[in-house]
Amino acid sequence: MFQSPDQTLEALALVGYLTDPITATTVYLADRLHKPLLLEGPAGSGKTELSYAVMRAVQAPMERLQCFEGITAEHAIGKFDESLQRLYLELAMQSSQPDWQALAREITALSFFVPGPLLKALLSKDRSVLLIDELDKVDQAFEATLLEILSVWQLSIPRLGTITAESIPFTVLTSNEERRLGDPLRRRSLYLSIEYPTPEREGEIVARRTPEASPETHRLIAGFAKALRAYRLEKPPSVSEMIDIALAIELLSIREVTVEHRDVLLPLFAKTHRDRRKLADLKDAFAAILHAARLYAKESAARSVTDVLEEAAQEQPS
Repeated sequence: MFQSPDQTLEALALVGYLTDPITATTVYLADRLHKPLLLEGPAGSGKTELSYAVMRAVQAPMERLQCFEGITAEHAIGKFDESLQRLYLELAMQSSQPDWQALAREITALSFFVPGPLLKALLSKDRSVLLIDELDKVDQAFEATLLEILSVWQLSIPRLGTITAESIPFTVLTSNEERRLGDPLRRRSLYLSIEYPTPEREGEIVARRTPEASPETHRLIAGFAKALRAYRLEKPPSVSEMIDIALAIELLSIREVTVEHRDVLLPLFAKTHRDRRKLADLKDAFAAILHAARLYAKESAARSVTDVLEEAAQEQPS
């Protein structure tokens, strides 16, 4: 998939995922070592998006297992198509002397099995990206069912047998840290802690998605994100939600965000009743956040000007 850490960093950037060299190097190693990549961090920090960036960068098919409380092996691995089995048996019974042993083998073959995401990834002729999303939502019993596939890239399925991978998928596990994942799974994985991007990088991300907006708007959105996440909201805004805010400002032709725009922007980033009340009922809350965002934007602009002047000075002949 990837040729080097530097090429990985460049490939991810080309599809819009801006990250640091350490993350890119770990992605490269996970690819070459055929190790799962375990990503932990707050919701909305870009964990899931990293797997989609890998998919886009290498143009690979994606298989996604969305975890939830109460998930079973059938959801993840698949199950036999009982209606198809019954139909096959009914047709076979029309024969005068059906071979029951042969029929038992036939109806428990792979052709009668409806594969789930895990099995689909193993059966893919071309190497795929396997995303096991929000693994912290399942219990340890289900987590244990993943150990075989993550260790030896095969699945042992009752009545079907052992299925070995046609190709080893690039596997990403994500966790919002609602519970601690088990050590056996951690030992099998390369690990990254994914935090929200720095304001500088978030400004770059927003700029890529809203190229027609001004640099001042990009810096303001980055500062806005920093201030909102520091305000201890029940659900801090994700990177994608900050992009939505930037797009909304552009669509609404808002040249300068003011306190009067609070109620228009709240639906974009206040996603719980408690957060909405916290920002809407407290008179000065939104004003304070907006003030902090503007301060960051000014500081960022000042740093940018300083960097340009320093570069220009270094280019002057001695």
